[in-house]
Amino acid sequence: MPATHPAIIDGHNDVLLKLYRAGGLAQAGSFLTGRDGALDLPKAQAGGFGGGFFAVYVPSPMDREARDAEMTNVSYDLPLPEPIDWEDALPVVLSQAAILFELERQGALSVCRSVGEMRAALAAGRIAAIFHIEGAEGIDPDLHMLDVLHAAGLRSLGPVWSRNTIFGHGVPFRFPSGPDIGPGLSDHGIRLVRRCNQLGILVDLSHMNAAGFWDVARHSDKPLVATHSNAHALCPISRNLTDDQLRAIAESDGMVGLNFAVAFLRADGRKLSDVPVETMLRHLDHMMGILGEDGVGLGSDYDGAIVPEALTTVADLPVLRQAMADHGYGAVLIDKLCRDNWLRVLERTWGG
Repeated sequence: MPATHPAIIDGHNDVLLKLYRAGGLAQAGSFLTGRDGALDLPKAQAGGFGGGFFAVYVPSPMDREARDAEMTNVSYDLPLPEPIDWEDALPVVLSQAAILFELERQGALSVCRSVGEMRAALAAGRIAAIFHIEGAEGIDPDLHMLDVLHAAGLRSLGPVWSRNTIFGHGVPFRFPSGPDIGPGLSDHGIRLVRRCNQLGILVDLSHMNAAGFWDVARHSDKPLVATHSNAHALCPISRNLTDDQLRAIAESDGMVGLNFAVAFLRADGRKLSDVPVETMLRHLDHMMGILGEDGVGLGSDYDGAIVPEALTTVADLPVLRQAMADHGYGAVLIDKLCRDNWLRVLERTWGG
């Protein structure tokens, strides 16, 4: 990537889960040398990937291939996986966090706790990694573990994945469907949101149903952020955000990261990879029409989703940059979408 292009900040990847499943700490070195996946250091350097949200996620025992096959149909309604007790989730959370810190020890990235640290890492040519947890199963009801993880570097948390927790209810993978499915935050969830506000932990609205979304909007005093979600008006799947939700995010001066997952991009909601990059630009245009040029970024879901064929790995990110330019986006807007908007909203959430 030419030096004239600032490195891209991305709202979501699942490389820690992939390394955990492949063997844990022993696989950390493959991130530096190259691995069979969407994100590693050589691909990041080739594609101008500068960093972003590295998700820690506790997987449910499920047949992933069967779920993916079901989502290729013209309609589907996948049940929510069973909840996971925090005592069972915590070892997985700690194992994946340990991989993140091992990557830092090996010099692959810097775990950043402030925007100043992110800027310093980017200036030094190091991946600026944000410690993020997708689904709060590993957090106890008293929130003691939240404080401990924050001290370790946690700066972003999704109270739910598409699975219920003691804090709230996830939105199932359902097409066609709106997100208004089930109840919202529990009393524990309201306390979680308020404590995250106090600590400066971003609360991620992705995977949250409509009731939970509006509960966060009522109880949070920080910008509303969905790290990896798309426009429901263009792809009516339960996981995407309605225009009313986008307007609420805009009113909070928050933002949304464009999810590359094909089932959240395609008008037919099918999990098939033959998606032109122009479809992604339509989502960007729609969301910017409501959120403005300062309210949209990227949230790829690399290593956690089936993505368009032209953007299989982070090494392909220049394809998206070029498509933005060909679509008529100017250089300033492209820089906002690729990096600056994330830095802006994180500064508002964390401070400098």
